[in-house]
Amino acid sequence: MLIIRATLSFLAMPAVVAGLVPALIVRGTVPDHDTQLFGLALLGPGAGLLFWCVRDFFVSGKGTLAPWDPPVHLVVVGLYRYVRNPMYLAVLTILAGWSLLYASVWVAGYLAGLAMIFHLRVLRHEEPWLQRQFGAEWEAYRATVSRWWPNWRTISR
Repeated sequence: MLIIRATLSFLAMPAVVAGLVPALIVRGTVPDHDTQLFGLALLGPGAGLLFWCVRDFFVSGKGTLAPWDPPVHLVVVGLYRYVRNPMYLAVLTILAGWSLLYASVWVAGYLAGLAMIFHLRVLRHEEPWLQRQFGAEWEAYRATVSRWWPNWRTISR
């Protein structure tokens, strides 16, 4: 049952935000010859990072990425060892790829707006919820792992 919930939440959230919406924005245009390789160089890794994060929510957190079905365990494995919000960063990477693939200022604007929305959501909703839900475990994690910038010293070990 959890695999079905995880799949549905993925389709309802990042697949729409990072797939359907940018596809609708660039509908009818062709990839830009000058920037398409840079776009593909971001799209592929961004998608891979997103799937990795979704997997960690499922396997380690025993939940989904959906706010209505969150993990029951604090996820501190995989990419979450280095940065607290890798799933959002993966979505933004995918959108940067779309923007470059089509040389689209509209997708770039969507990316910028979404980055602000993500930041406000994290500050106003997610972090307070994590504090209430996981208490001291969240505090220890928050003290050692950055919200948006990977801890390169931890990565190089």
